[in-house]
Amino acid sequence: MRKFFERLRAAFFFIVILAAMGMCAVDLMKIQVVDGAEYLEKAKTTRQASQIITSPRGEIVDIHGNEIVSNKTGFNVVIEKAFFPSDSAGINRIILGIANILKEDGVAWIDTLPITQNRPYSYLEARDSDAIKLRKNIELQHYATAEDCLIELYKRYGIDESLSDEEKRIIAGVRYEMFLRSFSLSNRYTFAEDIPMDTVVRLKEAAYTLDGMDIVEEAIRVYTAGDVAPHLIGTVGAINAEEYSENKANGYALNDVIGKSGIEKAMESKLRGTKGTRTLELLNGAVVSDMVTEEAVPGNTIKLTLDMNYQRKVQEILENHILWLNNQTSYNKKGENANAGAIVVLDVKTGALLAAATAPTYDINDYLTDYASVINRENTPLVNRATNGLYRPGSTFKTVTATAALNEGFVNKSSMIFCGQKYTYWDDYKPNCTGWHGSINVVTAIEKSCNIFFYEVGRLMGPYMIESYANQYGLGDDCYLETGGAKGKIATPETMQQVNQEWQAGLVVQVAIGQSETAVTPLQMAVQASTIANKGVRYQPHLVDSVYTYNMEDVVSVIEPEIMLTIPDKTGETFDLVTQGMKQAAAFAQYGYPTQKDYYTPYLLTDLPEAAAIKTGTPQVTSAEDTSSAFIGFYPADDPEIAFSGMVEHGEYSKFMIRQLIEAYYNKNYSVPKPVIARTEEAMAGLAD
Repeated sequence: MRKFFERLRAAFFFIVILAAMGMCAVDLMKIQVVDGAEYLEKAKTTRQASQIITSPRGEIVDIHGNEIVSNKTGFNVVIEKAFFPSDSAGINRIILGIANILKEDGVAWIDTLPITQNRPYSYLEARDSDAIKLRKNIELQHYATAEDCLIELYKRYGIDESLSDEEKRIIAGVRYEMFLRSFSLSNRYTFAEDIPMDTVVRLKEAAYTLDGMDIVEEAIRVYTAGDVAPHLIGTVGAINAEEYSENKANGYALNDVIGKSGIEKAMESKLRGTKGTRTLELLNGAVVSDMVTEEAVPGNTIKLTLDMNYQRKVQEILENHILWLNNQTSYNKKGENANAGAIVVLDVKTGALLAAATAPTYDINDYLTDYASVINRENTPLVNRATNGLYRPGSTFKTVTATAALNEGFVNKSSMIFCGQKYTYWDDYKPNCTGWHGSINVVTAIEKSCNIFFYEVGRLMGPYMIESYANQYGLGDDCYLETGGAKGKIATPETMQQVNQEWQAGLVVQVAIGQSETAVTPLQMAVQASTIANKGVRYQPHLVDSVYTYNMEDVVSVIEPEIMLTIPDKTGETFDLVTQGMKQAAAFAQYGYPTQKDYYTPYLLTDLPEAAAIKTGTPQVTSAEDTSSAFIGFYPADDPEIAFSGMVEHGEYSKFMIRQLIEAYYNKNYSVPKPVIARTEEAMAGLAD
């Protein structure tokens, strides 16, 4: 009986097993035969990837809409990750294939690896920060040589040792650049930009062997007028790690271009535009569809306050004056060592920057194509002396001292101070004046530029009152120009302490005439002149006039004039008296050449259609013998339109440029300097401030 039940149980389990097997067979047949096609589709790998479409950068134009910076359609060589090999050998083969074609056609490709192209390998000059970043990225010690870095890159990227040094260096440079630019499905890699059509044809013919390589048409930045205020226009470049960290929240990627300096940087948010999106659908790693899901929106166009033609004329006036000084035939060749300078012209009624010349200068196109030659030129052409050059203002500062003295009641229009050529207040310190002026009032003191008058009122007021008025004029303060600028300083006991010098009581008289440790920019000096012209109203200088849509069909915004502050006229005639002194200084500028009228007539300000107002200065550079030449002013004096300033380093006679600036503004033919003729000591004395 027991055996019977055991057999029955075994039979039961056998039947259950057969039933289960039957059910599996039915399900298997259903999967393979009935639903086979459906499950085959499910077995395939499908996914989507998004790719950024760059937007054309906005253009930059002058006040009349003339292009300074524009875009052109160019051909770029790009690599798409979706079609690119995944193995090092395949990647390196394609990189070398593309580079060889470009090299044969003399076309450069992007390579920012801070190492020389040929042996003996070394780090590139002026690329210290990039070299530090390289060593950090590939995890080498700070003492690693350029050769060490390349060996590590060869290992990391599987670069075949049998290749030539040149080929290995090419691949290493491109692979490292791919790393920096986060090359991925969403970030295609730009290999070379703006390649010629012949090279486009060659690359397309070889495309079947260069997987992932493509030629795309994209907007290329063109500096149409690269010589026009290059310091203010600025450039764009590949975003660096620090910039990316600051801007990634705003949608920037590691392969983006960003404004590096000037207006390109200051107006980045307006110029950059909005990126578009291309959606890729991949099946088993292969792209099966490609659709633009969001169109790119071009950036806005920036209209500047500059007039391109006037800017060029002002630049020419400055450069010609320096050249003339270098080649003069005067008996003492005063100012012959002039080597640099700046001129700034502002719209008195709005603060708009009309021109900002700096010498020496450069062309942005040269900067981009041959940076080394530009940076190695004499007298640092990359420095924007108009906004960042710091100078002692010299006697141009006397208008500030006069304003303070009048406004605070230390003098009035009738007050007389005696000038006997030496200031005798102290027994052990007797600074000089440029002449013997006798008893004079404030207006005549400005006209004659009498040091003694301003020594005395400066001593009475003290350094802090002078500093307060200087700051109100914008000197030693931030002008808030869009592209920035140096702040400078006004000499006070604290200023002297900062430079490890002791403040002495007698220094206040030097402060009063724009010497000592006071340092200001030509832009600030032009703001000072404009504020006098506006009777104490100080406008913020601005370079941007308005913002337009890309094609300039619609206005996005207009920059309205902004008053920074107003210096109160406590006497009701403070600024009128300062202006009167400056008008007389403009008339006084005609004297000094009684026998050379044919020479000096083109520089006279007295026969202009209306009166001008100016103040000149001869600030010391290192000593009384080493001086620069400066001026400020506005025109017409009684209903001002333009205010201006100028500085010529180690130069002289900068006031000779004033008439030229005025004539150029009104589109008249300004005079070109003639060689300086020998003069008598008496005649030369008339050139003094």
